[in-house]
Amino acid sequence: MERLSVWAPDGLPEIRPGDDLGALVAGLLAGLDDQDRPRDGDVVVVTSKIVSKAEGRVVAADDREAAITAETVRVVARRERPGQAPLRIVENKLGLVMAAAGVDASNTPEGTVLLLPVDPDASARTIRAALVQRLGLRRLGVVVTDTAGRPWRDALVDIAIGCAGIAPTDDLRGSTDSHGRPLNVTVTAVVDEIAAASELVRGKASGRAIAVVRGMAHHVTDDDGPGARVLVRGSADDLFREGSAEAYARGVADGRAARTDDRAGG
Repeated sequence: MERLSVWAPDGLPEIRPGDDLGALVAGLLAGLDDQDRPRDGDVVVVTSKIVSKAEGRVVAADDREAAITAETVRVVARRERPGQAPLRIVENKLGLVMAAAGVDASNTPEGTVLLLPVDPDASARTIRAALVQRLGLRRLGVVVTDTAGRPWRDALVDIAIGCAGIAPTDDLRGSTDSHGRPLNVTVTAVVDEIAAASELVRGKASGRAIAVVRGMAHHVTDDDGPGARVLVRGSADDLFREGSAEAYARGVADGRAARTDDRAGG
């Protein structure tokens, strides 16, 4: 029998720029009772919001649109909204495709918005090092999460944007299913599933910004591992990389080039 346990402790104070987040999280977790205190093989989940606050990724709310533009590498889709700022789905500097580049106005002091951490994998490694040292553990996973929409699906889920000490995926290719058929394409996004499970107990408005997950020890690693960056799909494998305007412009350009070639050949 497999068992997965997830819990989200209360008591983390409001995080401010410059706070030692690893020390604060370790202090909270060390104060839990024996059953709930993290053990070797557990995974600690931390929201990107508190990471961003500790790292000073806070900007004035009236600069939100400018912040979105600054964090944008490529506009995937844009929709005008009368009386409101346009809705922009973009690829940000982390390679993530998200609404508003991940710039967030929730759970942050009035008049401010939060940018995503500069390097969530590095943030996860720093937090993991602090937790391992302060809690006296050897093997511990850390996952940094953010909330995202999904193509062709309504509603939101939490995904992993950073991780350390845990294998981000479970590659089942080459194994067989319960009927003996080979699995050729199945690679499970383990850290995304952990992120989504943790949000069920953390909630969006509860003030609980961390969670502990037990039952995933077979995915926890001795070293930091490759991080969540490996989950970002490369452009060569992205069948929907171009937005409609980009695809139209390229089609027009290709058509003009073809006509020029025809005339040159004729």
